[in-house]
Amino acid sequence: MSATVSFEVTSPHGPQTVTLSYARVGRGEPLLLLHGIGHHRQAWDPVVDILATEREVIAVDLPGFGASPALPDGLVHDLPTMNAALGALCEELGLDRPHVAGNSLGGLLALELGRQNLVRSVTALSPAGFWTQAERRYAFGVLIGMRRVAERMPLPLVERLARSTAGRAALTSTIYARPGRRSPAAVVAETLALAGATGFTETLRAGTAVRFTDDVPDVPVTVAWGARDRLLVPRQGVRAKRVIPRARLIRLPGCGHVPMNDDPALVARVLLDGSR
Repeated sequence: MSATVSFEVTSPHGPQTVTLSYARVGRGEPLLLLHGIGHHRQAWDPVVDILATEREVIAVDLPGFGASPALPDGLVHDLPTMNAALGALCEELGLDRPHVAGNSLGGLLALELGRQNLVRSVTALSPAGFWTQAERRYAFGVLIGMRRVAERMPLPLVERLARSTAGRAALTSTIYARPGRRSPAAVVAETLALAGATGFTETLRAGTAVRFTDDVPDVPVTVAWGARDRLLVPRQGVRAKRVIPRARLIRLPGCGHVPMNDDPALVARVLLDGSR
């Protein structure tokens, strides 16, 4: 079941109220799931039921994505603010240093939470921030192009395309290696989520100068990369290992940038192993 929670985050203009949408299910040690830019918490649906047998799973819509409104005026969609919001979310939900897993932008946020020692473990799936400038410009260009297509495409056309394997590939092959495995309803929903993401532009702008260059020495870190990631190419995982030498680097065969739907069993196992 989905729910919302509101809490205060400090800003230069005083405390600001942030509201986030989330779903909470399962039992065991808490595992916070953070999606990528332009996506929503339902990106984790293929693995949630598996994870929930051993973890209390909290999947969050990041500010300005999914059902969560954008940050209020006075708060910027940058790393410090996003992590302050996630820290306040954990406090509000009674999560004492949860495990955290993230994909893409969510992976970067998860690593930052780990660097601040706010979590028990970090599992990052194709995390942002290990790119060269050329790789970042390429990824941002692709994301902007996907956003424009999603904004301009009439809903009946999206629904029609989503009914066929070829249509789902046309809509989502940039992020999935096996787009035919995504359900028609999920493809429609995530296309609408991308089009309606009120935090997309500000979050992308804040990421222009971001590179993750610090070690995460105090918590266990797993970095996993889809072997068929077409958005953030797999060699970025090698850079991540150089920056975080004690991290476990895992290759995800047959998986794209958002691997949860490409191979749910494999990704769930990586997430469970990484959060022990």
